[in-house]
Amino acid sequence: MPSLPERIVCLTEEPTEVLYALGQQHRIVGISGFTVRPPQARQEKPRVSAFTSAKLDRILALQPDLAIGFSDMQADIAAALIKAGVEVWISNHRSVEQILGYVQRLGALVGAGDAAAAYAATLGQRLDEVRRASAALPRRPRVYFEEWDTPQISAIRWVSELIGLAGGDDIFPERARAGLGRDRIIADPLEVPRAAPDIIIGSWCGKKFRPEHVAARPGWQDVPAVRHGELHEIKSPLILQPGPAALTDGLAALQGIIAGWARRHAA
Repeated sequence: MPSLPERIVCLTEEPTEVLYALGQQHRIVGISGFTVRPPQARQEKPRVSAFTSAKLDRILALQPDLAIGFSDMQADIAAALIKAGVEVWISNHRSVEQILGYVQRLGALVGAGDAAAAYAATLGQRLDEVRRASAALPRRPRVYFEEWDTPQISAIRWVSELIGLAGGDDIFPERARAGLGRDRIIADPLEVPRAAPDIIIGSWCGKKFRPEHVAARPGWQDVPAVRHGELHEIKSPLILQPGPAALTDGLAALQGIIAGWARRHAA
């Protein structure tokens, strides 16, 4: 039987959350400083990285046999670890379906394939429940999701898909399919007013969403979301991590905002 990784460094939150959910937290020897889920991870595991930087000496001192990260944004960290002789897995999943697949691949990697399949199935059932509930809404709002404000960056793919599951329509679905943030920059801020979103959701990674600043943008005063005060925040750890959090708490937050709008604007 092949040997399994016993000393894993998680460079982002989602592998930590998944491994804890599968009862495999004993394999984790280091985590990202941005990890908030599960809460006990911050108490039990040393923090050795940010998102685009890492403390290489501290990671190497932990003698990991595997480091797990996410996306091209961590390519430099991955390269440094590989040069130092550490095995690295950088996932690049971007859709809801790919998040479910990621859970199963990570589970298989640590010998918990059956548990991971069951966990992914549970997450999938929750998605189906939300889809059925949203189908009963009287109207579907147009939604603008802003991941960053300067420059303005619209929703990444899994967020766009979750908006659809929760009963809304992302105003920039074509941008959502672009994997890189630079390809989701809104060069012309008046594109948003022209799309006339009913709801604006901010999730500015690492800082507080300021709805009053959004409402004061030139040309945005007549946007339906601004006129009706439908500017909302979802904290970035809940929805901008491509892991279980987005499919549970992040989706629940979207569902609450969209269902609330539907109740208020049913007429």
